[in-house]
Amino acid sequence: MSGAARWTMPGRIEVLGKHTDYGGGRVLVCAVDRGVTVHAERVDGPTGTLRASTDAYPGTLRLAAGTAPDLPPGHWGRYVHTVIERLGANFGPLPAARLTITSDLPPASGMSSSSALLTGTALALADLADLPATEAWTSQIPDRVALAGYAASIENGKTFGALAGRPGVGTSGGSLDHTGMLAGHDGMISYAEFDPMQILDQVALPEGWSFVVAVSGVLAEKTGAAQASYNRGPALLGQILARWNRETGRADDSLQGALRSLVGEDLAAPLAEDEIRWEPLRRLAPEGAERDRLDQFLLESAVLVPRAHRALRGGDLDAFAAAVDVSQRLAETHLGNQVPETIALVRHATALGARAASSFGAGFGGSVWALVPSADADADAFAADWMDRYRAAGTAPGGASALVTRPGAPGRRVDPVAG
Repeated sequence: MSGAARWTMPGRIEVLGKHTDYGGGRVLVCAVDRGVTVHAERVDGPTGTLRASTDAYPGTLRLAAGTAPDLPPGHWGRYVHTVIERLGANFGPLPAARLTITSDLPPASGMSSSSALLTGTALALADLADLPATEAWTSQIPDRVALAGYAASIENGKTFGALAGRPGVGTSGGSLDHTGMLAGHDGMISYAEFDPMQILDQVALPEGWSFVVAVSGVLAEKTGAAQASYNRGPALLGQILARWNRETGRADDSLQGALRSLVGEDLAAPLAEDEIRWEPLRRLAPEGAERDRLDQFLLESAVLVPRAHRALRGGDLDAFAAAVDVSQRLAETHLGNQVPETIALVRHATALGARAASSFGAGFGGSVWALVPSADADADAFAADWMDRYRAAGTAPGGASALVTRPGAPGRRVDPVAG
């Protein structure tokens, strides 16, 4: 077994594709140039135990497989404990280890710091135990896309192939975060689909443009009432899918599969907003929350994401911005997961001349990205003006901040630092 292993796992920007992944739908997602680094080293002690510390919070945790930690919901240690439970259940007891975690990613910002922590921990501990060299691992996790799917299953608790599920962290999310962190390329935005799970294309952000990310200061927590609100979206789509399969006698795994059965196998070209062929699916969703949720999924996955991808591929920022604008309005009117702060940040960015702007992440807080010229003077000045305007409105929480980034490199193993 290895004596030490270190992984750097970036955060991600959900460029477009709000809450479509757990319906099997399509997204545009990229890594950022900030993230979480997890250093794991073997120590003496019982298998399945570890000590973990992070630069974000004081103290050292002692965790053990089979023993529930006495930690509040959403605590970072619960993500680490979920990893050791799942890896141990799927591949056998892990060696005793010490984890040292550092991060330059704003926590609970919507940039997926929690998924970066979980995924980086899983890969560092897997390397420490040489799991990727085993047939049990390679038969189920042959590539980066599969690796992203398995990391997502650790988080949401679902079975992945022959690797049995067990309780995750409590959220019913999909694989967007993990795909953005693991399956992309430096400088590129991934165009991905989740039924089947695949990367359809990699497209560059046009030269001369960057993302400025405004962290609203409203923590994008997924615990308590926020977790229930977040999980309501997947539950609504699941209800519609179950109804569809009962009514049609089909066994589609996702709404994307149901949609494909209606409009054909090739969903490469964006559909029209009033696509008549998906009406049999819409009729199964009663007016109200279910219909709103379904309409948002259909428009986002089948219309807006393919349209935005085609626009980026052709360098048409006008068409890209138009798709982003509709997506943001749907988040406010149909998803219902926006807070006044994220809505205000989008409006402020547009007023300041951003080419496009959108909230992203789990919702109920988090961040907003704005597309602006890359030149340092332009991007940095925009970030400062954006924060000034946000704070001047009098509603900005104390943790609000902004950063400038372009699509970054995917998660990677790095050489452990000696000593």
